[in-house]
Amino acid sequence: MKSIILAAGEGKRLRPLTNHTPKCMVEFFGKSLLERQIEIMKSCGINDIIVVTGYKSNKINIPGIIFEENTNYENTNMVETLFCAKNHFEGEIIISYADIIYEKQVLKKLIDSSNNISIIIDKNWKNYWEKRFVNPLSDAETLKIGPKGNISEIGQKAKNIAEIEGQYIGLMKFNSEGTEIIKNFYEKSKKQSQNGKNSLNTKIPFEKSYMTDLLQGLIKESFPLNPVFINGGWIELDSIEDYNLYKKLSEQNRLKELINLEN
Repeated sequence: MKSIILAAGEGKRLRPLTNHTPKCMVEFFGKSLLERQIEIMKSCGINDIIVVTGYKSNKINIPGIIFEENTNYENTNMVETLFCAKNHFEGEIIISYADIIYEKQVLKKLIDSSNNISIIIDKNWKNYWEKRFVNPLSDAETLKIGPKGNISEIGQKAKNIAEIEGQYIGLMKFNSEGTEIIKNFYEKSKKQSQNGKNSLNTKIPFEKSYMTDLLQGLIKESFPLNPVFINGGWIELDSIEDYNLYKKLSEQNRLKELINLEN
């Protein structure tokens, strides 16, 4: 099993912390986000780790890690960043955003899933979002579970809380068959976009497609997306407000309400 960590973004909402530092290398209680994630992966036996860089890629240098670069990071999004690592698409793959950290138990639960496509979904999302946002609906996206227990909708703008049965955290796994599915689906979708229409999201160019656009596209093609449910145990560092919140919670000895950094 290998992992691909997507670390190309600029982290504009984290400025000034990212003025001279890639988002993934922002220090978080003594270690960078990327270092923390790599430690968790290695503790679970994943040593084949690929990091896709972009913004200030020269500032990321961790021994024993394979690096690929999205040289067009300024004009692309998560899907294109992921496929900068397409030469490594073989066998079982864990795919993770670089701006999240999670407890070991979260990753182990994902590793144990035997489905073709497995997506970590936080059922306790509302408690976390209420700490981060005055109005949780301002940021949360839809997540619906269908009658067969698979994800039936993901990543759309939510009109109400009832449309959110959990929250996608940016962590997923493809087994060998799932890896082939996503490769073929990406190539098919990219070819279709050459006529000027992005089948993943008609509102934006194909190269700007979000990961949830790709996942929703797989759902539309009837590929089952299996939810792997958790109840917290992770956090996202997306904005300077997030950073200040976690610092405040730590000072109050309350950070464990969200995540135990020792596990």
